[in-house]
Amino acid sequence: MRVLVLALAVAFASASHLSLAPEFVTGRTYVYNYEAVLMGGLPEEGLGRAGVKIQSKVLLSAVAADTFLLKLEAPEIFEYSGIWPKDAFIPATKLTSALAAQLLTPIKFEYTNGVVGRVFAPVGVSATVLNIYRGILNILQLNIKKTQNVYELQEPGAQGVCKTHYVISEDAKAERILLTKTKDLNHCQERIIKDIGLAYTERCAECEARGKTLKGAVAFNYIMKPAATGAMILEATATELIQFSPFNILNGAAQMEAKQILKFLEVERTLVEPIKAEYIHRGSLQYEFGSELLQTPIQLLRISNAEAQIVEILNHLVTNNVAKVHEDAPLKFIELIQLLRVARFESIETLWAQFKARPDYRHWILNAVPAIGTHAALRFIKEKFLTGELSVAEAAQALIASVHMVTADLEAIKLAEGLAMNHKVQENPVLREVVMLGYGTLVAKYCVENPACPAELVRPIHEIAVQALARGEIEEIVVALKVLGNAGHPASIKPIMKLLPGFGSAAANLPLRIHIDAVLALRNIAKREPKMIQDIAVQLFMDKALHPELRMVSAIVMFETKLPMGLVTTLADAILKETNLQVASFVFSYMKAMTKNTAPDFASVAAACNVAVKILSPKFDRLSYRYSRALYFRCLSQPLDDGAIVAKARTYLAGAYADVLELGVRTEGIQEALLKVHEAPMNADRITKMKHVMKALSQWRAHPSSEPLASVYVKFFGQEIAFANIDKAIVEQVIELATGPAIHNTGRRALEALLSGVAMHYAKPMLVAEVRRILPTAVGLPMELSFYTAAVAAASVEFQATVTPPLPENFHAAQLLKSDINMRAAITPSVSMHTYAVMGVNTALIQAALLSRARVHTIVPAKMEARIDMIKGNFKFQFLPVQGIDKIATALVETFAVARNVEDLAAAKITPVVPAEVASQLSREIFSARISKMSSSLASDMSASSELIPTDLPKKVARQLKLPRVFEKKMCAQIETFGIKACTEIESRNAAFIKDCPLYAIIGKHAIMVEVVPAAGPVVEKIEIEIQVGDKAAEKIVKVINMSEEEEILEDKNVLMRLRKILVPGLKNRTATSSSSSSSRSLSSRTSSSRSSISSSASSKSSSSSSSRIKSKMVDIPINQRSKRVSSSSSSSHRSRSSSSSSSSLQSSSQSSSSSRSSSFGHHQRELGTFTKNHIHQHALSTAHVNSKSSAYSFEAIYNKAKYLASAVTPAMTILVRAVRADHKVQGYQIAAYVDRATARVQVIFANLAENDHWRICADGMMLSHHKLMAKVAWGIECKQYETEIIAETGMVDQNPAIRLKVAWEKLPKSMKAYAKEISEYISRMALEAGIGLAKVKNVRNQIKLSVAVATETSINIVLRTPRRTIYKLGVGLPVSLPLGETASELELYQNNWVDKVSYMITKAHAAVCTMAKDTVTTFNNRKFKNEMPHSCYQVLAQDCTQELKFIVLLKRDQTQEQNLINIKIADINVDIYPKDSAIMAKVNGVEIQNTNMPYHHPTGKIQIRQRGHGIALFAPSHGLQEVYFDLNAWKVKVVDWMKGQTCGLCGKADGEIRQEYHTPNERLAKNAVSYAHSWVMAGKSCRDATECYVKLESVKLEKQITVHGQESKCYSVEPVLRCLAGCMPVRTTTVTVGFHCVPADSNLNRSDNLNSIYEKSIDLRETAEAHLACRCTAQCV
Repeated sequence: MRVLVLALAVAFASASHLSLAPEFVTGRTYVYNYEAVLMGGLPEEGLGRAGVKIQSKVLLSAVAADTFLLKLEAPEIFEYSGIWPKDAFIPATKLTSALAAQLLTPIKFEYTNGVVGRVFAPVGVSATVLNIYRGILNILQLNIKKTQNVYELQEPGAQGVCKTHYVISEDAKAERILLTKTKDLNHCQERIIKDIGLAYTERCAECEARGKTLKGAVAFNYIMKPAATGAMILEATATELIQFSPFNILNGAAQMEAKQILKFLEVERTLVEPIKAEYIHRGSLQYEFGSELLQTPIQLLRISNAEAQIVEILNHLVTNNVAKVHEDAPLKFIELIQLLRVARFESIETLWAQFKARPDYRHWILNAVPAIGTHAALRFIKEKFLTGELSVAEAAQALIASVHMVTADLEAIKLAEGLAMNHKVQENPVLREVVMLGYGTLVAKYCVENPACPAELVRPIHEIAVQALARGEIEEIVVALKVLGNAGHPASIKPIMKLLPGFGSAAANLPLRIHIDAVLALRNIAKREPKMIQDIAVQLFMDKALHPELRMVSAIVMFETKLPMGLVTTLADAILKETNLQVASFVFSYMKAMTKNTAPDFASVAAACNVAVKILSPKFDRLSYRYSRALYFRCLSQPLDDGAIVAKARTYLAGAYADVLELGVRTEGIQEALLKVHEAPMNADRITKMKHVMKALSQWRAHPSSEPLASVYVKFFGQEIAFANIDKAIVEQVIELATGPAIHNTGRRALEALLSGVAMHYAKPMLVAEVRRILPTAVGLPMELSFYTAAVAAASVEFQATVTPPLPENFHAAQLLKSDINMRAAITPSVSMHTYAVMGVNTALIQAALLSRARVHTIVPAKMEARIDMIKGNFKFQFLPVQGIDKIATALVETFAVARNVEDLAAAKITPVVPAEVASQLSREIFSARISKMSSSLASDMSASSELIPTDLPKKVARQLKLPRVFEKKMCAQIETFGIKACTEIESRNAAFIKDCPLYAIIGKHAIMVEVVPAAGPVVEKIEIEIQVGDKAAEKIVKVINMSEEEEILEDKNVLMRLRKILVPGLKNRTATSSSSSSSRSLSSRTSSSRSSISSSASSKSSSSSSSRIKSKMVDIPINQRSKRVSSSSSSSHRSRSSSSSSSSLQSSSQSSSSSRSSSFGHHQRELGTFTKNHIHQHALSTAHVNSKSSAYSFEAIYNKAKYLASAVTPAMTILVRAVRADHKVQGYQIAAYVDRATARVQVIFANLAENDHWRICADGMMLSHHKLMAKVAWGIECKQYETEIIAETGMVDQNPAIRLKVAWEKLPKSMKAYAKEISEYISRMALEAGIGLAKVKNVRNQIKLSVAVATETSINIVLRTPRRTIYKLGVGLPVSLPLGETASELELYQNNWVDKVSYMITKAHAAVCTMAKDTVTTFNNRKFKNEMPHSCYQVLAQDCTQELKFIVLLKRDQTQEQNLINIKIADINVDIYPKDSAIMAKVNGVEIQNTNMPYHHPTGKIQIRQRGHGIALFAPSHGLQEVYFDLNAWKVKVVDWMKGQTCGLCGKADGEIRQEYHTPNERLAKNAVSYAHSWVMAGKSCRDATECYVKLESVKLEKQITVHGQESKCYSVEPVLRCLAGCMPVRTTTVTVGFHCVPADSNLNRSDNLNSIYEKSIDLRETAEAHLACRCTAQCV
């Protein structure tokens, strides 16, 4: 018994460790039936799908212990394009036959314990066929563990090494092993995937976390029979599902579904024999990419003779894209690219040699070669340029395209490097820039594909940078940094850091632009090494000694590295302590902008910035736009310091993002270059004198001069493609070229060419986008996701001109003004664009895919003739019809299921994914199902199968159930006058009725067509526009409109009125009342009773009833009273005030019940002021009218004398717009303009030329005075239906000049009222958002008033009053100073020079102001402090602190007279302004200018001195000094805008940095105003000096000894203190707090040589010291 138990235990143990790996016994052949189906489309049935099916028997036999042969028997390939599952697969017989030899060739493979090893096949087996074999082998791949039934591992397979789950179970009764294996294709250790065109995109992990765009999984099920040493596979099935949506697969996705079935049939004794060929190693089980990389998925070509096919397509493109673009041109261009990709390099060279001499063919080849996408394209362009076969422009264009389209490999990088170093490229700066930037781009693309790319790739650029630095070649350093920025290689960090301040010693001598370019070069490196770049950027930002702009750029780079919360908080803390407001404002606004960022990858940064903003907001949210800001408009715009901006647009799609476009512009000194008309003379004598004066200041240091410079760069997908630095030399070259003889000769040649006739045809093809992702499926066939966009734009231009009389050889352009010119022109611009989105199988042999195609084609032809007779003033333009072109724009979007194979392209089958008939049936079923579901929940007795909406179904449910249908609409508009009819047809059918999501809404068919055709009726031969100016304008009048015609019509109406009064009793009284009411409401008083009755009759006839008129009268009584006062005449000032007071009281009463916002308007009523007129009208017809100043009466009186000026004066201009018909009938419009100089009246009549058409527009304008214009615009039948009055007048608002525009009306069309209401509401919304004042107030009915009043010379107040609202904005800043008051008198210097005048107004408006009243100074930055001036010593108020020293303004206190005086040194003149006998006088270079000679203009420069008020003002804006004003009580200094930040002195830097206001001459920041003011005192030289300035600035010793850091020390001030000169004693002192530097008590620092450097020492403590303000010297002093 024990033996039996032991035997059973051993048997059980052996069984538990039995191998379940598939076993194939040697010497036998296992026969399986194999079927694989790969299908793509939407998951719902009843829609179009495309797919491939493979059927075959699989023979498997072992030829050695671990080596097997696999052979297919009777293989068949099927295609599918139809409605799933209704339609059947179609055999691809020809393709099967063509591939039979390969499919029947056995392959060898290694197989051990269920794991597939190496694969062997003859050379004749293509990669595509071998991948089909791999799909079968993939089923055999089983990693079975003996001790576990459930486990997971990363398993190699055809699709890569992916996470795989195993579940093994046993069916003991059936003696079967059941095994399930699933692969998660989104969690792969090594995923086999090929991306093309995605080198510039960055993976967005956060986007993928929010919603997947691509997801896939495979499930394998095995039924195996246990055997002695393994298991035999009886049946294996595999199901793979890959879902894709460009948006989010959770909201609907397209899918690729693969199914494989391998079923055991039998075991044969006959072994599979290999063919007689060498079996070579062809890789492993993993998929191998083949010809599909060169195969575009949008079309399948059978390439038999690539060279001949290329020539054929070139002929098609050249021939069919001359006059207009062929609709299929983009597809043909893609076909050309595909053929060039498969062609040999020698074939391309042969093609070039054949067509390079033919410009049209050459153009197409050069546009197609870059799209080849291999290094062959770069090689071709390089060789042809170096041999001189390409021009610089052609080479640059081709290289820019090639760099971004070429797949980067070492060969391409080597070619680009060789081209960059070639002397021919280096000689041309533009081409060298293109090649160098392209080299960096290729390195970047290569490193994306190969993360371990070597540093040797960027070493040549490092060497260029080092050599350029050694030679001081700034431009070369810039180029090197741009290239390193494009490459983005981490090995470049150290070379770039050497150029950054604080990291490299050489950086101190480099200009700011190099530092900024160096920081920007780190941005692409940050994508690979964000932590390292963060550390560098933080150090730069925290260094407060650096230039603010550099620190702001560092902040940009820092934020792009996606800062963590801790670092963002650190920045916020630093900003709280930041002394530079430009930096603080920029970083705060950047953080605030980031809080609005909804991009998934910046979610953590946005959250961190949200916290930081709450810390900073109370302090920094009030900073004005003077300081740098970052703005967020779904793309980031970052304005830096005063002259820089960076704007970037980023796009997110399908789990990735790309910086599509970035533009950076930086200006420095450009404004100065433009506005500084007169430069200060740079002679040595002037500079020496200025510097001699500045020696009196202690340790003065000049600021670096800002050279005029503008730089711009453009980045495309994160790669810089172009940049330009524009300096003063370049600007001068451009000006010289523009004003030189060359430009005139070029213009003359161009004009001669136009006169001789021009015919030009141009076509530009572009492969705009080619994005592909290829991944293998379980079947072994590749699945591709692709996006293509190609476009071809063409234009055909023909121009011919003749001039009478003929021009002589050496003609001047002015002679054209005395010629008769005939021109004939025809232009036909057209564009065709194709966009394709593909998902499905794509190989060079077979394609089965879902294809969405969008085609746009536009053509807008124009053909015209013109005649310009300058002598006669006649201009005639004729627009001729273009024959044969009706459709000017078409757009068609369709989604198909396509199946085709290369052996039988004619049998290709295309099925719409949502066919019309299927859509209606399917939607009916879905609709019925929805009804059933909803109705069953509402009423259980309803039939769930009913296909009709039950009559008792609630309306709410019925509204939710929308039966989908095809949307079709045709809209037409017809212009009968010109015989033109335009129609737009729209058709749309999609799958949104199945699932309401973006993807389903796109899939289907959408079409739009715009067509312009001749309208029905007589043929219009041409449209003619003729303009006649001058005396002959009357000859062109076709339709005469005069008074006689009007009187005849009026007489008829008067007869009708009399009949009405007779026939209807009591009508007379009512009519009179109505007439009175109408008259009271009219825009202007009527002068005759007949005119009143006509008006009443017309209004009655138009639409009004007596009841409506009575109602209007009752409501409008108070308004009418005021309206009379406003519109009838401009009354006396007393009446004006009365009207104003009544208006304000009316507004106040309405405000009592309004909102709080309107109540705030009441508070501003006084600020808005009242508009008062201050002028008399020149058209006074009687004394009464003069007294009442009745403008409306004057206008009406003149108007009534001659309603139409045609009877009084000849027209000044006639414009005819006519349609020339075949029957010669007059049709069109006439515009006649009349000018009556006697009454200063202008009249324009717009009329239809049709005989019986009385609709017209009448516009009358009159200048009632030099301060008032009045116009009346009437339109409708005989200009009587609608009428408006427009009055523009000048006046005063609270003694300030103002202008008012008033528009009033009596009746408007309903459509115009509707539009006006919408505009009013929009303006109100915008006003609230913009912080503009808005109040709901009852103003005058039917009237709009816009008042603009001058608030200051640089600001205005705007008030808009509509009938129901008042909108106002006070203190609106202007970019110029208005030419009023003082500015007007100052502009007299420039006389008729408008350029100088505009320049002056601009500089004055933006000038920085510094003032002093009594002893209080207000600096340029508006900081105030008390200035205690030393006696008889000059203080620097303001000066140009650059090396140019354009001006110095000095202030001195004359102690004897106790009066101040000012000295100004500017250019070569020395100006003193001083008090004399209670008057202010001026001296220029020692010569006193008498007040009678004011204003004084200096002859050598644009310097003006004039009296103003009680003082004298000097103006020199072109020298940087806008104004210096001085009187007995105060002084004022203004510097121009471009000097801001470049000044120094008591008035400060004018840079807005109020926290850094007190800068001493040696650039140290003083802590108090007294020390600061004293530092700008110009010290005396000797006590014998005639200036009587007896103080000097020196370091003083602290009187007491103190202990510092535990050591007794003596201390010396590091800030100079005013002290009396040797031999003098103080008579007036003050205390000042200064910083002291301490040294040990036994130190020898008291030596004079050591004290010279005390001002550079650090501050150890702050103590008070005594400063001397006045001194008295002894007679013995020296």
